[in-house]
Amino acid sequence: MGEAALAAFGGLRIKRKSSRSGAPHRTGAPVRRDSIEAGTFEEAFFSRPAKGETDRIYKQAKTLSSGRTSLRAKIAHEEREPTRLEAAILRLNRNALAVLDELLQIARVQAGRVYPTLDHIADKVGIGRKTVVRALAVLAEIGFVVSQRRFKRVDVEGVGPRYKQTSNAYRMLVPAAIAAYLPRWMRPAPLPADEIQRQADRVEDTKAMLSTLSRREFALATVDGPLGKALARLGAALDVQESECRSDPQPLHNIYEYGSKGLGLAGQGVRA
Repeated sequence: MGEAALAAFGGLRIKRKSSRSGAPHRTGAPVRRDSIEAGTFEEAFFSRPAKGETDRIYKQAKTLSSGRTSLRAKIAHEEREPTRLEAAILRLNRNALAVLDELLQIARVQAGRVYPTLDHIADKVGIGRKTVVRALAVLAEIGFVVSQRRFKRVDVEGVGPRYKQTSNAYRMLVPAAIAAYLPRWMRPAPLPADEIQRQADRVEDTKAMLSTLSRREFALATVDGPLGKALARLGAALDVQESECRSDPQPLHNIYEYGSKGLGLAGQGVRA
């Protein structure tokens, strides 16, 4: 999950306006690019960590950091430049680990709701604010941390609402890309061949079942919330229209594409 993808949760984006001279417009909202309004997306963004998940994330990060010397020697022996991921791993120092540890501690106490200020992290870890920013950038590049900028509304009497930047929201993950750089015992066990086949069979069975549904039934079966209900109404109307116009209805069309475009709600609430 990247910052652009999280915009689908419904947050309002505010961009700073500029005058013809290029200076910030005096009525522009003082928030950073790609910010989402606080309180509009957090329920979908945050996730309560599973038992032992925070410890596993930190252990993997610490193992990567302790293996930097070996990784650097391997890259030199192969006479090549490090990949983008490898370059980030080589910058995974003790400051980055300390920042990650602080975020994970908050996640454990706050059931995954992590939104400390940079000053709070700096104070807890005992490093400078700029060092915290660099550490977060390294953690995000590796994939341990996903962050989302936020803003909040500030009511000012007489001139209407204004907007103010507030703390970022953070979610910690186990990045799949680092598996090749971990010891074999720390890598996730591969699925047995029979389980892979069972999963493939389930996918095919689901596709076969969905292909027999009407547009209304398809929407109700695959889309949650208000969007699902809206698409179901649209699908029902299309089903009626098709039954009136054709004696041999065509196979089920993709209601995602048609319905989302028709309602202007593409990308919201669709289950995988």
